[in-house]
Amino acid sequence: MELKYKLYMKHILPLILALCLFTNCSKDDATSKDYTYYYPTDEASITNENIPGSTEAFDPKGIALSNEKLYVVNGNVLEIFNAVTLAHIKTIKEYTKGTTTIPLTSLTSVSVDNGRIYLGTTESRLFVFDETTNAGISTVGNGQWWQTFVHVFGVVAKDGLVFVKEKEKSIKVFETSQITETSDWNLKPIAKLNTLNGYTEIYSMDVLDGNLVVGGRDAKSYLQYNIAKIKANAANSLTTPIEPEKVQFVDIKPIAVSFSKDFAVTSENVGSVSYLKLYPKADFIKMNYKAVLSVSDILGQNAFGTIVGTAQLDDRIFLSDNTNKKIRVIKLNKSTIAEQNN
Repeated sequence: MELKYKLYMKHILPLILALCLFTNCSKDDATSKDYTYYYPTDEASITNENIPGSTEAFDPKGIALSNEKLYVVNGNVLEIFNAVTLAHIKTIKEYTKGTTTIPLTSLTSVSVDNGRIYLGTTESRLFVFDETTNAGISTVGNGQWWQTFVHVFGVVAKDGLVFVKEKEKSIKVFETSQITETSDWNLKPIAKLNTLNGYTEIYSMDVLDGNLVVGGRDAKSYLQYNIAKIKANAANSLTTPIEPEKVQFVDIKPIAVSFSKDFAVTSENVGSVSYLKLYPKADFIKMNYKAVLSVSDILGQNAFGTIVGTAQLDDRIFLSDNTNKKIRVIKLNKSTIAEQNN
């Protein structure tokens, strides 16, 4: 009898399971599935008209956010705006420290961290200002390309380190503690990184979870460098620069990358088309590049030009659209769609 029962159950159980599938007896199948959908809308823009007294063409490049202020590299000056009201706060035209004044020219990039503003220029200098007073703290490089830097095309400061992208394939790494009010202009880097490809293009960089991430437009990939490994191999890297980890793209050229609370906010070029893309940070740092938002315009209109800088504050995304000579302020909208299985 027991054997017959076991044989009976052996044949009947698969039938019961199949019946459940067809009659939705599974609790999981009866519940709804929520899908989150993101879409951008135009909110505002910042142009030359938003800068009182400005007569020069607006030339936005690197941007940065700090303490609800938006910092915009604009040709030969640094513009500061209120990131909430978008009101213009200040134009910084020169570096001043004591009796020393150096006019700013050919600016490319900006980073703000731990009370300091770091400003890069193709004049082979890195300027360092006090974030609160805007007074000069120090300069790295003396303006001669064969000295400390061969031009500067990107900068990011984070966690006690400053990463400076210069011409061709080099990123030089400094400790922020090296840069003081009395430090020498010709500082020696503690490490060097190899970006594989590159020449004179502006490079965007940011730091996430102990990794430097570089928008490697010429390498057609996001370049990742583990900061712990940089420190461990710092001395050797001065002879053989550290190479990145990467996933190789075929047609995609990453241009800009920055990290907000939830996303990697990026811009990518595919041929002549520029895209704004959002990636969940946890996936992005694992090199799982599945975007939750990928758009080349706003609801079919106002196509993006080349976006060389990105930043996000709450539901606002700031795009440095160098082609169209404006900072585009985009609102990120979120919609949830529930799909009920009956």
